[in-house]
Amino acid sequence: MAKDRERRMYVGVIFNYAAELKLFLSALLLLCALATILQFLPSRFTLSISDLRSCSATQDSPSSSSSSSSLSATLHSSIPPPSPHPSTSLPTDQLLPNGILRRVFRPYGAAAYNFITMGAYRGGVDNFAIVGLASKPLHVFGHPTYQCQWIPLLHPSNPINASAFKILPDWGYGRVYTVVVVNCTFPHPVNADNQGGKLLLYASTSGGGDRNFNLTDTIEVLTESPGGMNASLFTSSPKYDYLYCGSSLYGNLSPQRVREWLAYHIRLFGVRSHFVIHDAGGVHEEVLQVLKPWMELGYVTLQDIREEERFDGYYHNQFMVVNDCLHRYKFMAKWMFFFDIDEFIYVPPKSTIKSVLDSLSDYAQFTIEQMPMNSKTCLTEDAGRTHRKWGFEKLVYKDVKRGIRRDRKYAVQPRRVFATGVHMSENVAGKTTHKTEGKIKYFHYHGTIAHRREPCRSLSNLTQLTLDDTPFLLDTTMRLVAPAVKRFELKMIGSRLQATRQ
Repeated sequence: MAKDRERRMYVGVIFNYAAELKLFLSALLLLCALATILQFLPSRFTLSISDLRSCSATQDSPSSSSSSSSLSATLHSSIPPPSPHPSTSLPTDQLLPNGILRRVFRPYGAAAYNFITMGAYRGGVDNFAIVGLASKPLHVFGHPTYQCQWIPLLHPSNPINASAFKILPDWGYGRVYTVVVVNCTFPHPVNADNQGGKLLLYASTSGGGDRNFNLTDTIEVLTESPGGMNASLFTSSPKYDYLYCGSSLYGNLSPQRVREWLAYHIRLFGVRSHFVIHDAGGVHEEVLQVLKPWMELGYVTLQDIREEERFDGYYHNQFMVVNDCLHRYKFMAKWMFFFDIDEFIYVPPKSTIKSVLDSLSDYAQFTIEQMPMNSKTCLTEDAGRTHRKWGFEKLVYKDVKRGIRRDRKYAVQPRRVFATGVHMSENVAGKTTHKTEGKIKYFHYHGTIAHRREPCRSLSNLTQLTLDDTPFLLDTTMRLVAPAVKRFELKMIGSRLQATRQ
């Protein structure tokens, strides 16, 4: 009896949902049929958005078509005509009367962008700098050109043209993209009445990539609103004495090493200093917690530049990043420093950073000698306590191998620089000196910033030792500074960072 009731209930359920079941089975059959048909289509068959637009365009009504035409005519009358593009018709191979087969080549898509802007900045009342990326093959094998134009807000029909020249500051290290700094110099001050306007950059391929076409992109790179131009900025004293422009930070960085680096350099450079940090993926939450106290005090600016990872340039596009920093803060600092966060600037005890830089004020740029430090060996006396010591406090063995050309870092007076690099600038107006030994140097703890573990892998009580055929000498210069740096951090931000992990 119970079995008959269950059978009737099952049949009733099937009967009540018969329509839905038929619909489901029909859809399933249709999908199977489509899958079968697709197997026989050629591999080159594609359906693009442009195909869909073409289909939808044929369905438009005459009235909507006429209104679209009038709107398009209105828009096109106010802007320059677009650059010619390759014909959309598909030419075919031709057999010539003399029996020769003439082959054709059909281009599709684009391998790289013509220009990618990061920033555009005033360099004075008649000068601008535009910082960005461009196709490296275009610049290596072609001859792209740039033109600048100022469009006054009140008189857009009277634009002002400027000469422009490009600087490629990355020493050929670019990959798909290379760094370009475009300098625009106008014949006279623009926006002198402070009524506003905009700066246009015309980026032309000049036949690069396809000799039959000169494609030009019109890029609005900067807009000044009425009253937005502060001409006194170019002649007034800068806000900061010293400004740090950091390279792109990436990877799983050690919060403790960042903590030590900041406390040390803020103490060194003093109250009239500022640090610009560029996050290319390295400022995770624990590093951010180390930066926050100093951000709140106004010493640090953090910029999220992670989107630059879309564009394949050299070393996380660090050449573009430092050039953007140079021009963005050009009139805000007397001196601008370029070095990494595993490097520590040092001046002798009887000197200050001010006295050293005052002695170098006749130079637009000076470079700084490197002191490479062993990043794994610490003192035996620190055994059992290495976790309590700061990195630059416990890593005390200096590489003294001779005959090696070591990288140098540098500082510039930014108002005298047109473009810059990672280890020095080749575009300065003024003198450069490399003779700074005895005045200033930097200790380099290579790789320690990228390892989130205790750096001391071995211990030694020797004053000299050799590891992997490299001689090292005990150097406690930075070790002796550490206690004062710790006291400074505690005074400035309290104990907020005492629990920071490696």
